[in-house]
Amino acid sequence: MSVYEILMLLCFGAAWPFSIRKSWVSRSTKGKSLFFLYVLLLGYAMGILNKVLVRYDNVVWLYGLNALMVAADAAIWYRNRRLERAAPGEKNRRAAETRR
Repeated sequence: MSVYEILMLLCFGAAWPFSIRKSWVSRSTKGKSLFFLYVLLLGYAMGILNKVLVRYDNVVWLYGLNALMVAADAAIWYRNRRLERAAPGEKNRRAAETRR
């Protein structure tokens, strides 16, 4: 178990809640790359596989926690994308209602 690996995962893990909150509040996909989130998920999956198959230690739980937060951010990206696609029609409907 490497103290540097733990510190790296803790630093990344500390940043994800802020990213998740920003994604949730902004209700926008702007500035967020879904491809990048999937690359990160792949990286965390490889870290988990390494810990499970090559040399198990409890750091695997930090990889899992970080992967869970990235997955949550990706899920919010899809939610925000759906909201963005629905927004133009919603604006047109509201405009039509106010003209009546």
